[in-house]
Amino acid sequence: MYKPTAPGTWKGRVDTLDGEEGKRWHQGIKLLNLTDEIQPAVAAQPIALLGFCCDEGVRRNQGREGAVDGPPVLRQAMASFAWHLDEEVELFDAGDVFCTNQNLEEAQKQLGKKVHSLLSNTYKTIILGGGHETAYGHFLGIKQALPEGKQLGIINFDAHFDLRSYEKQASSGTPFLQIADDLASESIDFNYLCLGIQQQGNTQKLFNTTHSYNADYVFAPALQVYNFNAVHEKLQQFIELVDVIYVSIDLDVFAAAYAPGVSAPAALGVHPDIVLLLLQEIINSGKLLTLDVVELNPKLDIDNRTAKLAASLIYHVVQQWSQV
Repeated sequence: MYKPTAPGTWKGRVDTLDGEEGKRWHQGIKLLNLTDEIQPAVAAQPIALLGFCCDEGVRRNQGREGAVDGPPVLRQAMASFAWHLDEEVELFDAGDVFCTNQNLEEAQKQLGKKVHSLLSNTYKTIILGGGHETAYGHFLGIKQALPEGKQLGIINFDAHFDLRSYEKQASSGTPFLQIADDLASESIDFNYLCLGIQQQGNTQKLFNTTHSYNADYVFAPALQVYNFNAVHEKLQQFIELVDVIYVSIDLDVFAAAYAPGVSAPAALGVHPDIVLLLLQEIINSGKLLTLDVVELNPKLDIDNRTAKLAASLIYHVVQQWSQV
């Protein structure tokens, strides 16, 4: 099910005396209704946010539910951001796709349709999850919008590979294996780089699956600013192999001190600084097609710490992406 964002959803601080110089995101964002057929964006740099209100995949994966409430909380966390976007940039809220009656597969199809609609009409897209089952629905839209002959690269900031078997049912732990098999069925390469892997959080079966699909990864302890040159080299090699990039940021990649509000917090996760640096490299390549931020679980959060981190990441992505 899809619902456009209701007028008045975005609200926050208003600095009346500052006039246009006091503008904030909630005053500049425009609402986009995907129920209607949309036209190609007019702005030179249109960026659309789309929510996926779902944690059915987390439930199926025996995780802690609550990510269904991620998108509205993320909007609240972003609402009062200061507006520093150039005139040619337009920021849109394209509403939410909901998972109803635990029908994950239908919700993912609906998400794919909305993503395809945005991408094919020249919008840069940022998906607000939702559990990591968001990724497969997101991919369904990417696949339809991907120009023929273009190599897709997937960069996943995550403590987990999410390459579990979906033989019995799909879940938040299966999206990238589903993607790999979809691509293989069309004789398309599966280019997958996972950054921030926790060895203790992935079984030997998952490592074997990763190797069998020729995927690459960097362990969390190596994903540090002091090791930036080595990680940067691996990242650049990957970027050179592909034509367009889909980035997924699972908030459980971060240390629990920064991101306690996730289903599976990581005591020894990564620092936000290194992720920001790597995102900058990805965006500067000019190959970023679309991005999602997933696994925000507001009911497990502490002082909105995880929501603020996720919102800040999106802020920096929007600022830099709008200049490419």
